[in-house]
Amino acid sequence: MKVLITGASSGIGKSLAMEFSKLNYDLILVARNKEKLTELKKELSPKGKVEIYPTDLTNQENCIKLHEKFPHIDILINNAGFGLFGNFSTTSLEEELQMIDLNIKALHTLMKLYLQDMIKKDQGKILNVASIAGFMSGPLMSTYYASKNYVVSLTTGVKEELRKQKSHVKLSILCPGPVSTNFNKRAGVEFCLKSINSDQVAKYTIKKLKKNKFYIIPGFKIRLLKAIVKMIPTNLLTKIVYHQQKRKKLV
Repeated sequence: MKVLITGASSGIGKSLAMEFSKLNYDLILVARNKEKLTELKKELSPKGKVEIYPTDLTNQENCIKLHEKFPHIDILINNAGFGLFGNFSTTSLEEELQMIDLNIKALHTLMKLYLQDMIKKDQGKILNVASIAGFMSGPLMSTYYASKNYVVSLTTGVKEELRKQKSHVKLSILCPGPVSTNFNKRAGVEFCLKSINSDQVAKYTIKKLKKNKFYIIPGFKIRLLKAIVKMIPTNLLTKIVYHQQKRKKLV
C-alpha cells in the first residue's frame, strides 16, 4: 500500500508519516522543506519504501507535476496548509492568497487528479485535513476558517457523488481542534484551549481511516462541540467564536 502525504515535514503530517511507517506502508512525503523531509526519512525505520519530494504546492503546476511523478497511490493525505491571525482588513493580502493557494487550490487539484485515477480502479482513499473551524465562521482568522469550510463542503459533496456512482473509493475529513504543531507559530498565535498532541491525532486518524469513517474528529470535547455548533444560530455562534479568538495570545 502506498500513501502520499502533503505537509509531511512537521505536525500532523509528520506524525501520520511515522505511524504509517510503523505499519510498513510505502510512503511519498511531500513538503517545501527538503532538509526537514530528509531528516524525517532518517528518523523512520520502515520495511516499506520511503520517497521524499520537496516542492511548493502553492504553485498549481507543481501539484500537477507531483501527480505525474507519482500517479499510482492507494491513499492521498491532503494535509498541507497554514493559518493567519488578525483582522481581515489589516492582514497580509499576499499571505492570504498563498493560504488560499495551499489550503484550497492545492488540495482541490490533488484531490481531483487522484480521485480520477481511483475511480478508474474503483479503489483508494482520500483524507482531506480540515478543522473543527470548517463548521463555522472565524472572525480574526476569517480566511483560514473559510478555507476549511471549503474543504468540508467540497469533500461532503463529492462523497455523495461517489455514493450515487456506487464507487468503492472512500473519502474522509479530519477535523481536529487545536493541535500542538508548527501551525501556531505560522499563524502567529498561541491557543488558549488545551492542544492535543499530533501523535495522538495520527493514531486516532489511522484507526478511523481503516474503518472508512467520513468525519474523523479526535477528542470527545471537539466531537461535542461539532454537535453543539449545529444548534446555535449563526450570528450568535460568530460572536462566541470572536470572543474565543480574542483570547488567543499573539506570539
